[in-house]
Amino acid sequence: MRKTLAYLFCGAAAFFLASCSKSNTVKPGPLVITPPPAPVDSNWSFETTPVYSDEFNYSGTPDTSKWGYDLGGGGWGNQELENYTNSIKNAYVSNGVLHISALNETVGTSNYSSARMVSKNTGWLKYGRIEALAKLPASPKGSWPAIWMLPNDYVYGNWPNSGEIDIMEQVSFDPLNVHFTVHDQAAYGANGHSATTTISTDTSAFHKYRVDWTPYAIRGYYDDVAMFTYVNQGAGTASWPFDQKFHLLMNIAIGGSWGGSKGVATNVCPATMQVDYVRFYKMIHK
Repeated sequence: MRKTLAYLFCGAAAFFLASCSKSNTVKPGPLVITPPPAPVDSNWSFETTPVYSDEFNYSGTPDTSKWGYDLGGGGWGNQELENYTNSIKNAYVSNGVLHISALNETVGTSNYSSARMVSKNTGWLKYGRIEALAKLPASPKGSWPAIWMLPNDYVYGNWPNSGEIDIMEQVSFDPLNVHFTVHDQAAYGANGHSATTTISTDTSAFHKYRVDWTPYAIRGYYDDVAMFTYVNQGAGTASWPFDQKFHLLMNIAIGGSWGGSKGVATNVCPATMQVDYVRFYKMIHK
């Protein structure tokens, strides 16, 4: 009897403890990930001595210690008509100015040649000020000059995921309007973040095309007048892949999805963009 009572007592106690244990179990809630706060504008400044520059105070072939070339045709993802070369006919320096020229000549399977100069292996920045003093081609419809930036390493994947910064674009069917555009995974191509302004002398005089790039924003300036701002909202790399190394490109395309959207004139070439200087300034970190 005593053994039976002991068993009953132990069984009741075990039941009671099990019930209490079960009733007091706390189930974990859903995992909540708090995104990092959006960056604050710290009013960064920039060094006054360029970390990379070309003043083009020489003659002949562009300085090979500062510039490379993208080569070939195939449309470049935009149905462009030119074949890019490293020929001195398409990129040369004279009278202190770089000339990038698109020509009407057969190269490979293309009827046009041009140059697409790049600073990838020699001049790049992660945050900073980049500026170029340039005069744009005064050509009939069909040319598409650009001064722009691409990532060195495509950290977040192929275009547009790793971003693009177009400091200046002009299409010759609308020659006096110049465009500043930022592309990312969230907004790219014709839907990129963009601003346009009119420069009535962009084909007859030199003008400064500049970007100030900080962790907080990408800002565009033409002749040192602010005309574009794109702010980092802290929403992740889909809308801000601009925390990696970028380099400069300068080229003239012929035709293409935008440059050729109104047709290509038979006398579109020669089309020449002149560049007086290019300068990169590092951002001063705070």
